[in-house]
Amino acid sequence: MSRKYSKFVASPTETLDDLTEYYRPILSGLYDSVDRFVIDGYLNIAHSPGGFRYWWNLLYGTTDNLDDTHLMRMAGRFSRRVRAWAEKHKIPFIDTKKGERKSDISRARIPDDPNFEGVFLVLTSLSPATIWHSVRLPGGDFHLDRKSPNPFVRHYHFHIMDQRWGHVTISISGHPPFKATIILNGHEFIDSIAKKKGLIYVKDHNCFTEISDPQELATIADTLRTEDAIGELRHVCDKWVYFCLSFGLSFEEQKRTGSCYCYSLYQVEYSRNLLFDHGTQMERVVDGIIDRNRSRLNITKITKIFGRKGRTAVSRLKREIPREEITFEKPAHDLTVFKIHFGMMTIKLYTKGESVLRSEAIINNMRRMSLNRKRLRRGLDHFPEIVTFLRDCLIRFLNELQAVDLAWINETELDDFAHGEKLGNVRVGGIDLRTARSHEVIKAFMKLALDPRGFRTGDLAVEVNRQRLKGSSEYTIRQAAYDIRKFRAKGVVEKTHPKSHVYRCSKQGLHQLSAFVTLEDEVIRPLVSYKGRVVSGNCRKSEPKLDLIYKQAQRGLQKLLDFYHLHPTAIRRFIRLM
Repeated sequence: MSRKYSKFVASPTETLDDLTEYYRPILSGLYDSVDRFVIDGYLNIAHSPGGFRYWWNLLYGTTDNLDDTHLMRMAGRFSRRVRAWAEKHKIPFIDTKKGERKSDISRARIPDDPNFEGVFLVLTSLSPATIWHSVRLPGGDFHLDRKSPNPFVRHYHFHIMDQRWGHVTISISGHPPFKATIILNGHEFIDSIAKKKGLIYVKDHNCFTEISDPQELATIADTLRTEDAIGELRHVCDKWVYFCLSFGLSFEEQKRTGSCYCYSLYQVEYSRNLLFDHGTQMERVVDGIIDRNRSRLNITKITKIFGRKGRTAVSRLKREIPREEITFEKPAHDLTVFKIHFGMMTIKLYTKGESVLRSEAIINNMRRMSLNRKRLRRGLDHFPEIVTFLRDCLIRFLNELQAVDLAWINETELDDFAHGEKLGNVRVGGIDLRTARSHEVIKAFMKLALDPRGFRTGDLAVEVNRQRLKGSSEYTIRQAAYDIRKFRAKGVVEKTHPKSHVYRCSKQGLHQLSAFVTLEDEVIRPLVSYKGRVVSGNCRKSEPKLDLIYKQAQRGLQKLLDFYHLHPTAIRRFIRLM
């Protein structure tokens, strides 16, 4: 079987972004997937003082024993039961220490039996949790209050193998009201379905690096974006969370007290995975995107993780694979991670395995996540809406990244920026691209353009002030509003909604802004000042290609300036963007 396909294939319901369309000729497939997501589970009846008193009365028939001593005894009983059960069934029980990665411990103990289902490991750790505190009043009555700040108490992490969802982790507090956290991975779900359908693929942890039928895999992955995913998630949560709760409350006590978990989303990751024909092609694409756009987008940190060997141009699926799955225990290739944070959202672009380029949109904390001053609904019933929101954000990010990467502008557009325009019925002045303020605003627009939420006037002012040196005059919100109006008149900036005060850069505008920054920072300044990436000297064949280009261009420009008897320092103040 060969991994070289005659035609790029994707799910019929998939919307391609500009980056994918541009590199389509060298792609063999595409699939989108909900990656890791975290679900909060809580007993709704026991999360308010009145509800907890009612729940306690159902459990014991009285509230006379509702005090801190009995609350601590419930936590102790939970601990003793878990330890005794793990010892009886010969399941590893490990108390982890600070700094230990629980994911590494659990990965090393995953059962080899593919038909195994149940708990295979229990870990404990200290984490903050909601704890009730009973305050007795002089008259004999009492008052319930939450301890503040939340104290660090022991949590129990049940690592479970589920036949449909693969590795499931449930973390539950031993103290009432027994708050639970369920961690799932969409790739594990896709993996189990793909095995049943007989697909041949190579899986590297949570990524499919090589696939015999990318279109079929993309169709399977689409199921996590439909309404049916709500039932799948609720079923796997109910299947295991009440078993974990049984160490604190028996099944009879759960039924008697009406203990029912409600679920809400805490963290969601959505990924788009591009499968390249050859790993060497992907490596050139990623390195080129990062090298060209790092300075333009003001990216301060790029992470490089070196693997054991370089990528090859020959696919492993070129020969028949006898197994349905091949898992690599350690990264075999170099990994490049390109990450940008926008409040509670994170956008990542990085390589996986031999020939997969993955982009991710992540909501790190749904409790604090808001969009245009409106909080996103994080109930489990709104899961498809949240996934659609992340998908739209990721496509918009990739579109804007591609627009920044392809910088171009013609002579007419450059001249037109200096002319005034009309914004509605109001006449707006032109833009002088030679000023330092215009250059700072353009750089700020490029950085803010990648924010999937859009940006406001205050965001522009903050970004421009961040670029300026200490002691420089402050760039005010009034100046930012004036500059936004001018760039809106040129079609570079537009509103996300006609009545909104949130803005974004247009695709045409990003092409132009990227061209301005490239001409200024990568062409004109290095050549005129003779301070490019390298100093003048003999050209060596072993030097990087870009360094050789700079040297040759610097020598040609020096001859041109000498011919006209011009010195770079004399013309530097007049040459900006041309």
